Amino acid sequence: MLQKLKTHINKNLAFLNKSKLILAISGGLDSVVLAHLCKALDLDFSLAHCNFNLRGKESNADENFVLNLAEDMNVEVFIESFETEKFTEKYKVSTQMAARELRYEWFEELSVQFGFDYILTAHHADDNLETFLINLSRGTGIEGLTGIPETNNAIIRPLLNFSRSEIEDYAKANHIQWREDSSNASTKYLRNKLRHEVIPKLKEITPQLLQNFKKTQNHLQDTMHIVEDAVLRIQRKVVSIEDDIIKINIKKLQKLSHTKAYLYELLKEFNFTEWDDVYDLLSAQSGKQLFSGTHRLLKDRDFLLLSEINNDVILNESEESIHIVESIKKFQIPLGILFLEPTKQLNSFNESTIYVDKDLLKFPLTVRQWKKGDYFYPFGMQEKKKLSKFFKDEKLSLIEKEQILLLCSEDDIVWIINRRADNRFKVDEKTNQILKISLQK
Repeated sequence: MLQKLKTHINKNLAFLNKSKLILAISGGLDSVVLAHLCKALDLDFSLAHCNFNLRGKESNADENFVLNLAEDMNVEVFIESFETEKFTEKYKVSTQMAARELRYEWFEELSVQFGFDYILTAHHADDNLETFLINLSRGTGIEGLTGIPETNNAIIRPLLNFSRSEIEDYAKANHIQWREDSSNASTKYLRNKLRHEVIPKLKEITPQLLQNFKKTQNHLQDTMHIVEDAVLRIQRKVVSIEDDIIKINIKKLQKLSHTKAYLYELLKEFNFTEWDDVYDLLSAQSGKQLFSGTHRLLKDRDFLLLSEINNDVILNESEESIHIVESIKKFQIPLGILFLEPTKQLNSFNESTIYVDKDLLKFPLTVRQWKKGDYFYPFGMQEKKKLSKFFKDEKLSLIEKEQILLLCSEDDIVWIINRRADNRFKVDEKTNQILKISLQK
């Protein structure tokens, strides 16, 4: 096994030979064998052990075992103790999910603090099969059937081509000791039930199960690449980005065969789960919207508009407006930084800068969101215009309307910020004091 791993690394993961590595070690068979293999291959690695404090004395015994192993190997070791149960209660996640999030967040912190290049984990071929079956049983897209990737950014899994039995045979042949996790024997968890009851039966029926599974995964990965290429071509035709808003052209999307499948592929990274509702949004009335944990999807005439939820917040719920006093020249607003500065000449004309007659302003000025019934006198015009009509003429989306902020002098609009100034405050031959107002994002 050592020679097989050495050949695999030299051929496919050669960068590991010159990298500084963290090896995630539990004290169990797989990670302990990986540690011995890395030592035999003379890789530059340190051990990192998480004590999740879920099994009382057993958890502490695992920690002591890892400390002794590091001493025997003469390698650096990092230990972190977590209050996993408190984490699960606070964030309402499963124990496995909590442990995963805590573990990888800590590994990333170690990498930044001590300059590690990659994180090694001891996932193997049987783990890969278990993950495939779990995803299959829960319902998944093709990416869920391609299994655990050997490389995923900084995470490397060099044992994915080896079976659990190969790892155990190596440990026994080399008199390697490891810790047994009593929770692995319980069939309370789906993964353990598959490991102890389902997969042994499948291997009994098909002795070459892992080899055949590997071939199937390779085919699925090839198919996924084809799908990704097709989605990329469609994305270029139906998707555009304006500021931070992703726009999906509904008419162009509906002309495609398998519209629902393409919609899933375009939006699968944004944490939506109710895909029938997402699809129904294509034919819904404007203004209908759906939310994931991170994003909002809004139907607006001929487009679906995707935006991050945080980006939709303009002013805090606790404040209806921001007051701008005359003595302060710089203000932070949700759209950026607003600068007020006296000037003697007009220059730098653009949508983010206006010039006004200061004597016409009544301080404190206010910044607020627009409301129904608001009107202004567009710069260069003598007649007033409702903002709703102005937005329609400008063809603003619902999200763009929500993000509009107004600079006001008492009840009068001075500037639709980053859009249009009001004609009532313009600079003319009678102006004595010119005030330049600009926004920097």
